[in-house]
Amino acid sequence: MSPQPIGVAVIGAGMAGRAHCAGYRSAPTLFDPPLPPLDHVAVVDADAGVAADAATRYGYRRSGTDWRELLTADDVHVVSVVVANALHREIVEALLAAGKHVLCEKPLADTLENANAMVEAAAAHPELVTGTGFVYRRQPAVAAIRNLVAEQLGTVSHFNGRYWCDYANSPLTPMAWRYRGGPGTGALNDIGSHLIDLAEFVCGPMESVSGAAFTTLIRERFVAKGTTYGHSRAELTDEKQAVENDDVATFTAHFASGAVGTFSISRIAPGHANSLAFDVFGQHGAAKWDMDRPAEFSVLRNAADDASAALNGYNQVLVGPAHPYLKGGVPMDFPGVSYGVGDLFGFQARAFLEQVAGIEGGLPPVASFADGVRDLTIIDAVTRSAATGGSTITLPAHP
Repeated sequence: MSPQPIGVAVIGAGMAGRAHCAGYRSAPTLFDPPLPPLDHVAVVDADAGVAADAATRYGYRRSGTDWRELLTADDVHVVSVVVANALHREIVEALLAAGKHVLCEKPLADTLENANAMVEAAAAHPELVTGTGFVYRRQPAVAAIRNLVAEQLGTVSHFNGRYWCDYANSPLTPMAWRYRGGPGTGALNDIGSHLIDLAEFVCGPMESVSGAAFTTLIRERFVAKGTTYGHSRAELTDEKQAVENDDVATFTAHFASGAVGTFSISRIAPGHANSLAFDVFGQHGAAKWDMDRPAEFSVLRNAADDASAALNGYNQVLVGPAHPYLKGGVPMDFPGVSYGVGDLFGFQARAFLEQVAGIEGGLPPVASFADGVRDLTIIDAVTRSAATGGSTITLPAHP
């Protein structure tokens, strides 16, 4: 008897929502063992035209504008929530109460209070799988560096990370939900959440943050005439609204291991479309990675003697099937054949569906709701540090 298909739906058909739609499409083609059959059921968005276009483009059977219709849809079992942060809690709690497995985009919620409530809602339904969409954990090079830190580089002394983008660099980029919400909800929350998660993913938990500082260069933005998605431009009205949050955020951290961390986040960095990068320095060497060249990373191992030290330097490593995710994860799983962020959403969807289907021994599980709360806990601490002149804020232990 054939297994029952897993019905999937996506709420939100903007930039990241479409990545989730595509991820569920590619998931059955990736890795082994085979997944149960998938039924790509529905795409929901507040804009009917956008929902219909995504459903048609990615092969989902229907589209709609009311996410509540999914609550009573017997053919929907798994739902990705990819909408504005302030909407996450209401939608996720309702989906869990209706018996749906939920993958929620990062950050988990707009506030720490709402994120904790979502964790409690998930705990009330232990039969359901939940996860937070920290997709950059699926970067093969990042996962390879994490293994190097654990196995070869020794005790880490310093993690230096940056996430620089230019999506908000133009004053003609229209007003959107990303520019509302108060200090800490801007660049720090939007893209810094990824960098913070990667830092702990690679180096372990932080114990404190300090020295935080924010700045906002563009203090007003024009209101768009129509619906906007992602970071796209649009026809503008003459009305302007105040930007309420941070364009740039910087801070330092101390890790439980004794390492220190330095962090730089910007959404107004000219020439950096989507530049996530980090260096990690350890007792026995170092490694670095830059998403501008995602399918390679650099490794240095300390020289054994003075003669070797004269020629010591970073080695370029091309990601290939010997590294995480590549073998069976891309059609041409060969060193030097690159991949993009879209592939990571396929890896993430595959991992989440493995959890739902109870497949063991496959990909690492998706980050939990608790991981989402942890990320927001650090963001809250950084925000409090910035509000108090850079004071040191001690973090709770990560459960």
